[in-house]
Amino acid sequence: MNLLASMRYLVALSEHKHFGRAAQACHITQPALSNALRALETEFGVVIVRRARVYVGLTHEGERVLAAGQRMLRDNEVLLQELRSEEGDPHGRLRMAAVPTAIPMLSRFAAMLHQRHPGLVPAVLSMSSQELETGLESLSIDLALGYTERMHLPGIKLTAWPQSIEHYFLLRRAKTPSTDKLRIGEPITWADAGKLPLCLLTPDMHNRAIVDQALREAGVSVTPAIETNSVLTLTLAVSAGTVSSVLPGGMVAAVRSHRELEALPLVAPEVRTPIGFMTQHGVRPSRALDAALAFLQTPEWQVQVQQHSGTLGETLPPT
Repeated sequence: MNLLASMRYLVALSEHKHFGRAAQACHITQPALSNALRALETEFGVVIVRRARVYVGLTHEGERVLAAGQRMLRDNEVLLQELRSEEGDPHGRLRMAAVPTAIPMLSRFAAMLHQRHPGLVPAVLSMSSQELETGLESLSIDLALGYTERMHLPGIKLTAWPQSIEHYFLLRRAKTPSTDKLRIGEPITWADAGKLPLCLLTPDMHNRAIVDQALREAGVSVTPAIETNSVLTLTLAVSAGTVSSVLPGGMVAAVRSHRELEALPLVAPEVRTPIGFMTQHGVRPSRALDAALAFLQTPEWQVQVQQHSGTLGETLPPT
């Protein structure tokens, strides 16, 4: 039995929660995956998978084997990177994730990091805050970009590198398109924004909780015209129809070339959300993660953060 491969199959089953999809993700047949998991149970003398007609979960012992497997796979990746890398020339994969509204910033970071270190292969994933935190805990994600205000929640042990304080904008079609790029307009109150047909993220997203709280403080109860878990849908819906949306500066920056749109700073209340990179606390970093943590603290990257998030590096119109 190949112990490392069997652990990889177990981790895939835990992530996909379906035997067929886990086997497909591992590029093996479903019988081969099932046989490897049975061999793993024989090796440790415990039942790992609760078996039924469909996947129903892991046993208590299975959860312990899974945790050990996640550590083994990560330690193996760390070792491989150390063996394949030279000083100043790291090689290997780096799994990164961001909440949907921070994907533009993480994508920019991944591209610049790869340009700086061609031997790195960054993977950029979009996840909800809860999925992101679970991924860090299970060691399936190396680096995450999200809401650092959630770090005080029970059971979350993360180390953060603050990046920006996000401001929020109402994104809508402009009555008259700009001559070159998206226009930053006059401020609008949350109360007035709440009277418009809005396209918002789904309730399971932390960004939606932020928006809902701001609207409640403004005395407005909103039923969205459109809900989505895709930030691309947010911007396309605004571009194509009569709806507006509420987006942080990092997302507005991603559609600056759309001259038919305008972004109005939202006020009353003033909503400011800290965004930062996060890693699992106390985990030995890989060579790829070391390189990423070094880059995110450089002046070169900090200039990008200032220009493409928060207030977008501009002086906003007075309130």
